[in-house]
Amino acid sequence: MSVDLGKLLEDSGAVLRGHFILTSGRHSDVYLEKFRILEQPKVLTELCAEIARKAADLKVDLVAGPTTGGIIIAFEVARHMGVDAVYVESENGIKTLRRNKTIPKGARVLVVDDVLTTGRSLVETKEAIERFGGEVVSFAVLIDRSEPGFNLGVPHFASYKVEATSYAPDNIPDWLAKTPAIKPGTRTETTS
Repeated sequence: MSVDLGKLLEDSGAVLRGHFILTSGRHSDVYLEKFRILEQPKVLTELCAEIARKAADLKVDLVAGPTTGGIIIAFEVARHMGVDAVYVESENGIKTLRRNKTIPKGARVLVVDDVLTTGRSLVETKEAIERFGGEVVSFAVLIDRSEPGFNLGVPHFASYKVEATSYAPDNIPDWLAKTPAIKPGTRTETTS
């Protein structure tokens, strides 16, 4: 039985509509509240299973994810694929492996994360994996909200693609600017 991932995401409360200031500083009329996904094992499991299905032919040795949400995703994708997970943390503002973790030289690694907008977290995670001797063969995310033609230098795919345009702060369309902006996250604030 095939699951309608779009409906699953809508029903979970993960897809929000309005005027949002994204972590990148860009503005959008669509926001993806990843914690609604991470709170609901059924939703997360379906999205991670989709990543595992799409990655089956990659022959990966490890699945890596950045803290915080990426580690839950890495664990679940790795579980579906029958491989181990590795977690990339920040130390002094740089993504790295901690807690005496090592990676076998040349290990094929799938890097996973929650939502793809700018790809910064994925690229920083890739750099950490490569510093420790791993080879990143692909990126995968639960939800891809990147612009068309987006290129990270490594193949990437998603469980689900959301069509969502983001705008630079100095290039917000009038129709969006008319709605007060909300900066989601741990502290919500509005700006005019």
